[in-house]
Amino acid sequence: MLWGCSVSDVAARFAFFPPHPPTYGIRKDEVRGGKLVVSGIHRDPSMDVLMVENRKGNKIVAFYLRNPYAKLTVLYSHGNATDLGQLYELFVQLKLNLRVNLMGYDYSGYGASSGKPSESNTYADIEAIYECLQTEYGVSQEDIVLYGQSLGSGPTLHLASRLPRLRGVVLHSAILSGLRVLCHVNFSFCLDIYNNVKKIKKVKSPVLVIHGTDDEVVNRLHGYRLWKLARDPYEPLWIKGGTHCNLELYPDFILHLSHFIKDMETVTTIQRLRKLRRSLERQVTYTKSTTTFTANCCCQIKIQEPDCSSWCPWKRCCISLPPWKGCSHLCCLCAE
Repeated sequence: MLWGCSVSDVAARFAFFPPHPPTYGIRKDEVRGGKLVVSGIHRDPSMDVLMVENRKGNKIVAFYLRNPYAKLTVLYSHGNATDLGQLYELFVQLKLNLRVNLMGYDYSGYGASSGKPSESNTYADIEAIYECLQTEYGVSQEDIVLYGQSLGSGPTLHLASRLPRLRGVVLHSAILSGLRVLCHVNFSFCLDIYNNVKKIKKVKSPVLVIHGTDDEVVNRLHGYRLWKLARDPYEPLWIKGGTHCNLELYPDFILHLSHFIKDMETVTTIQRLRKLRRSLERQVTYTKSTTTFTANCCCQIKIQEPDCSSWCPWKRCCISLPPWKGCSHLCCLCAE
């Protein structure tokens, strides 16, 4: 047990790496009536620079990019070791190619945002930005697509699990949890952060998973597992040869993402509810096989019996263990 320190603070020491120094700056332009402007990147007349206060009192910097032809708004949660200055050019390309409005923000302690990075702070950050979209720009929940890249999948799924009428969710090189990035385990420790493996089950909107097959930071099994757990999975995109930081360079990336956005533009709430109802009915009629381990085994629990030979696309996720009271193997990422 840990005394005198926060579990979140301990985890933050190993999980968050904001660029230092930040790649941009924020100042007030007196000529423009005290409006916030950003230094270090090209000034875009279609972009608003915002400073939003979260419920913990931290000042969160956000960029809002307008597209006059947009029907939907993307709320983008970025990955680790980057900030808005480095992502500006990508935001412009996504705004144009996807024909969307885009809101990107820096977590507490990233870029010009105040405070310190932590799991709980990122949750407060995305909640504040979402509220800003509603109050300042009049964007309803039904017209928002949440986008989470790598670490950003944590705050994205946190918010998505609480908003049943979102238009859609994109998980780009997403993680099952912080601990599972470091080691292939099928359980959670108190120090684990971003328990996406459980939150994905609460997301009611369509979920698009994009992952590189050669991701050297977050194994592709993370994306596969999240896709399998999603209640309303969209056709995933597995980019052959793609690594953790270069998926945007592949033509299939923007092409598949564009198809997803177009499909989300045309789908109605009634259609989504009917589809979700049909999927729930199928789940009720389908019963998974289970195996009960008794006192002769290492634990008295009922779990799903893993069958990697029949459905697991990457058998290396299975690890053999020395037989101990009847237990012969575990399949860490395949079984839950």
